[in-house]
Parts: sequence; structure tokens; C-alpha cells
Amino acid sequence: MTDSAVTQASADAVRALAEADFSGIADSFANAGFTVRLPARGILQVGSPGQSHKHLSLLLSVGIHGDETAPIEMLAVLLAGLAQAPHQLGVELMVVVGNLDAIAQGRRYLDADMNRLFRADRGELQSTAEAERADIIMRATAAFFAMPAARKWHLDLHTAIRPSLYPTFAVVPDVISAAEKHGLIAWLGGAGIGAIILNRKSAGTFSAYTAAQFGATSCTAELGQVGVLGRNDLSMFSATQVALDALLRTGKIQPFLPHSPDVFAVVQEIIKHSAAFNMAVDGSTRNFTAMAPGALVANDGDVVYRVGDATEYLVFPNPDVKAGQRAGLMLVRQQ
Repeated sequence: MTDSAVTQASADAVRALAEADFSGIADSFANAGFTVRLPARGILQVGSPGQSHKHLSLLLSVGIHGDETAPIEMLAVLLAGLAQAPHQLGVELMVVVGNLDAIAQGRRYLDADMNRLFRADRGELQSTAEAERADIIMRATAAFFAMPAARKWHLDLHTAIRPSLYPTFAVVPDVISAAEKHGLIAWLGGAGIGAIILNRKSAGTFSAYTAAQFGATSCTAELGQVGVLGRNDLSMFSATQVALDALLRTGKIQPFLPHSPDVFAVVQEIIKHSAAFNMAVDGSTRNFTAMAPGALVANDGDVVYRVGDATEYLVFPNPDVKAGQRAGLMLVRQQ
């Protein structure tokens, strides 16, 4: 294939995945003897032929936010490569393309942030389009993780809104067992992830849901910033792409490269309670910005958020969220 033909093939694969068109990939695996299911639009499940089952059930999700496009491009390239050699698939695989309508419109979401809706208690957001889509995804996830597997992993691939002092980082639910957490952090470090955030609260995220409900070893991985589909520089995440490819083909949980990421723990969750909410940082503030002890973080009427007795690091500052939702996290460094 010429370089231009390779480029066109990659562009076609990206477009197909963004539009939830699994036809070519599904046919490739089905023709190779795999069990292929398409439980809903934008969801693909590929199981081992016959009664055999792989050691690892792996769920890969992208596009939970419609403007987070780099992971869609990366996963499209990986799946297209596997479709050329389907027998090399080393896992039980489920792929989720999340907020399809938002992806099509290049928007983060239509009615509500889908990554706050993977829970039963949704309040007034229950009637949103994203809640309906989350229900579909949760039903398919439950069926997938009900299949026999020695280990269950979920990597929910995102990109951050703001620039970050760590271009790649991951949020890991703290409910995961110590042994699995250690293995995941080692793997993420080897996959080029620079920092880990251990979070005890779920906030209704997809990765927190799979960890709590199915015992999956899961994370929300942030790969760079939001961007236009087809215009992302995937070379920034080459280590992640190579590590994911190895995981898909071998099913082995081992660091692709020896690297220990920096580890942080959440000590404060900044909640927006009303329209009076105001953050003490501006739009140029980067994720992992250090704030001195006692510094003002945000205020909301009588509610005031300040840094504690030690330096804290701010991530995901977003004063524009709906009232009742998380507007940021404050971290302390663990190692």
C-alpha cells in the first residue's frame, strides 16, 4: 500500500468507528470463527470461537464525550489492524462508542454529561438522551462481564478539556483491590500515562460503575486535549497505542515499558451548588496546577473551598457544569 492509500484507509476506519459502523470489523472476526454480537448501535462484542474463553475480558470505550476524538482515532487504527489478522486477538473484547449523536455534531454532549449518568440516581437528568444511551451501554456491559473470564478490565479513553502539566493521566477508582490496582498502575505507566489519580467517589463515571458493579479493574484515561475528529496528532500517544495493541493481541497484563507514574489521591471534591458558584482560577489554569496551603479554590454562597494544610493540585476545574455536579478535584501527591 502506498502512503496515501494507508492514510485513506486510516481515515476510512476512523470515520466508520465514529459513525458506529462495525460492519467490516464484525465480518472479519465472524469469518475467522469468532462469536460476534452487536447488542446496540455503537457496541461490538467479540468472543472466542467455540466454548473456549480467553483469560482477559477487555472493555474499551471511547466517545463518552463527543468532542474527545483522539481515542476514537487511535482505537480505529488498532481495530483495523486486528481485523487484518483476527486470529491474533488475545482477549474477549467489547468496544463501546459512547455518545454517538454528540460525536456526529462535534459536541461534548447534547443534554447532559454522560459520564455522570452511570448510576441509578440521576434526578432531573433521567429523561435526557444521554441517560437513555447510558442505560443501553450498562445493559450490554452487564451481559459482557457475565461471561466467564479470569480477569475483567475496562479502559475508558478520554481527552481533557484543559491543557495539563501531565499530558496523559488516568483516574483509577480506589475500590479496586490492592493487587489489581498495583498491576493497573504499572501497566498504565508502561503505556505512557504520566500520572494516576486515586478516587474514592464515583461521580457516576463509566469506569467507576464497572469497578463497583462487576469488580473490573478500570480507569478513565485522559489522552491530551479535545480536538476535531481526524486532526489529532496520535504520535503524542504512541506509547499508549503500542501498549494497547500488545494487550489486545496477547491478553497479558504486563508493563510494555518500565515506568512508574506519579500517584495522587483525591482529598476534596469541589461541587457547584448554585449559580453563585465562582472559582478562584481562570480558563488558562492547567490540570495539576499546585495551590498553596490555605489558598481559596472556590466559593458558592456560604460554602467556601480552600486548600488544606499541605499543597494540593487542581484537576478538572469547570465552573460551567450544572448545579449539583462536580466542578473540580483537589489532589495530594502520594509518590
